[in-house]
Amino acid sequence: MAAKYASIVINADTGRVMYARNADAMRYPASLTKIMTLYLLFEEIKSGRMDMNSRIDVSRLAASRSPSKLYLKPGQSISAEQAIYALVTKSANDVATAVAEAISGTERSFAKRMTRKARALGMRKTVFKNASGLPHSQQKTTARDMARLAVAMRRDFPRLYGYFSTQSFNWKGRKFGNHNKLLAHYSGTDGIKTGYINASGFNLVASVKRHGVRLIGVVFGGKTSRSRDAHMMKILDAQFKRAKPADISAQVAAVDMPQKLPKSPPKRSNLIKVRRLAKLPLPKEEFLDSTDIASHSPAGVQTSSDAIPDVTFDPAATYDEIWSVQIGSFARRVNAHRAAAKARRMVDNVLGMTPARLTLVTNGNMPLWRVRFHDLDETQARSACAALFAEGSPCIAVREQIRDTS
Repeated sequence: MAAKYASIVINADTGRVMYARNADAMRYPASLTKIMTLYLLFEEIKSGRMDMNSRIDVSRLAASRSPSKLYLKPGQSISAEQAIYALVTKSANDVATAVAEAISGTERSFAKRMTRKARALGMRKTVFKNASGLPHSQQKTTARDMARLAVAMRRDFPRLYGYFSTQSFNWKGRKFGNHNKLLAHYSGTDGIKTGYINASGFNLVASVKRHGVRLIGVVFGGKTSRSRDAHMMKILDAQFKRAKPADISAQVAAVDMPQKLPKSPPKRSNLIKVRRLAKLPLPKEEFLDSTDIASHSPAGVQTSSDAIPDVTFDPAATYDEIWSVQIGSFARRVNAHRAAAKARRMVDNVLGMTPARLTLVTNGNMPLWRVRFHDLDETQARSACAALFAEGSPCIAVREQIRDTS
């Protein structure tokens, strides 16, 4: 196992890394790849471009894929929901290619989209070359990246994620059991996926919740499926003994998701305009772009309450949503600057061009510098937090509703 082994366990609610071995070493994902294939299929369904009854045609190329497969024939079709079941349980390679072709035209184009999505989710080292995980020398990932993907799957598709708990699937009179045996044998498991090719060994991503704590475990390189499962249960057992439930506000922020994707974030000038229309005080703030990491003294600055009074909005009006990422509050302004700079470096693809807002607020009688990155959409805010969590940095994605003044 040593040459192929890698593992990580994270607290899914706080992002804290509880355990890690070779977590950033490059590994072959095998059928863990299908988690991303399903992520993109779920995106199509959530957007309305597909539904559960959409027919997915099977090409000659898809039908030719090597097992594991449903042995679909060229010209056959399968519904989107059947495809989900087949990917989750049977890990069908012919279905993975058919899904890729249905969404992007070719599997090659789909793999490029998979890699782009990986970057957006903070999976900085992952490269996809196919939709199934069949051997390809350039298709690589890490245990840490797969943990990020598992977190994103539950966060972004809380309802569709339930398919990962399916224990069996019936197709053409045959019953296929889920390869993830932890679903039946390890209390609290509700997903997510197994994988195997010779080059990778036996891989597993598991999501388990016990006593208000959810852990995501990733193991690469097991010698057998049984030894891999036993090792996963061992490291999860050890971390459940240490884990504590997340702060309630952080849990709410992690799961409070709108039913519709947000529109493009409004300009900051619109946000200020709404506050002025509502006669709200604007707190003392500074905006730091990607080059402004100054350290001048905050002497003489007046503090304001962190609580913003409620605004009564017109129910008939049209509203846009803007998201922000809060990375902490600091007693010293210089520490707030450093935290903003560190977060920008860690998630450069999302925060690199986003100004950080430092707001002087009060907690009781104590002045604090709060750090937020504003003017983000939902996907940007959540992917930034996922990446920061995976690196052990605190983060809360905050949804703000404002009037659409356009």
